[in-house]
Amino acid sequence: MKHSPLLIVDEKVESVGMPEIDKIKELKARIKDISQIRTPKREENHMIPKNIGTEPGLVEVDVTWGSIQSIKAAQSVHTIGELEVYQHHMKGYSIIDARKPGTSGSVTIPGSKNIPYDELVERMDELDENNPSIFFCNGPQCPQSSTAIKNLVDAGYPADRILYYRGGMHDWITLGLPVQQL
Repeated sequence: MKHSPLLIVDEKVESVGMPEIDKIKELKARIKDISQIRTPKREENHMIPKNIGTEPGLVEVDVTWGSIQSIKAAQSVHTIGELEVYQHHMKGYSIIDARKPGTSGSVTIPGSKNIPYDELVERMDELDENNPSIFFCNGPQCPQSSTAIKNLVDAGYPADRILYYRGGMHDWITLGLPVQQL
């Protein structure tokens, strides 16, 4: 066993000197699902960050909606972030907004095409045959794009032609990136 003033290392790492470490370990043992420690859902919640007043860049973010989705939508499907969405879009990759009408607010990522998640398998012939397509929905708490991806893979669509942008509109707007009106 190696010792340091801050850590004890022996197949695992534990902080030393934290007076609340026992309480943290006890909490970890009791919590089986992350939803048990999330802020409770508000009765009226919104999926898309809303502008606050007329000041550009100020948005209200509601963290109480939806269920947190896995970072991995399906086996062999790569998850990407905002920079990769932009870079791949500049290369000509399609961006697919997998949100159903009525769940999308009034904006989307510029240049994206809307194909609702529950129509994607029937409409997969509309996807680019030569390049991967980027799929997104409302964000990390929205199951629409991850459901679309799972359905496509189950229907035989090649996983290497799918890119998952888990951040979705929630993160896109929160980061102040440009949007397009629907």
